[in-house]
Amino acid sequence: MSGLPSTYHLYNPEQIGWSLTVASAYCSTWDADKPLAWRQKYGWTAFCGPVTNRGTGAQETVRIVDQCSNGGLDLDVGVFRRLDTDGKGKAQGHLMVDYQFVDCGD
Repeated sequence: MSGLPSTYHLYNPEQIGWSLTVASAYCSTWDADKPLAWRQKYGWTAFCGPVTNRGTGAQETVRIVDQCSNGGLDLDVGVFRRLDTDGKGKAQGHLMVDYQFVDCGD
């Protein structure tokens, strides 16, 4: 998918012990008991795959933890910050991103 708006969501996985249940993530029903290493492997978003900031080319691989019902991606704030290498996303309130679905390899 190309040119999708992306905002951030305050999952803050590091502060909540990477708990999908505490985050009230959509996938917690199925994935909350996955090993910690599995939950920590990628930043969290509504898909699994590479997400690329269209403005800077910065890329991050992310894991699905929520349903995508807002017409864009809700990235965890940490992922959003790493992709927002020029600060324009914060200034505009969103990033324009490209993404593709991939197998997370687990």
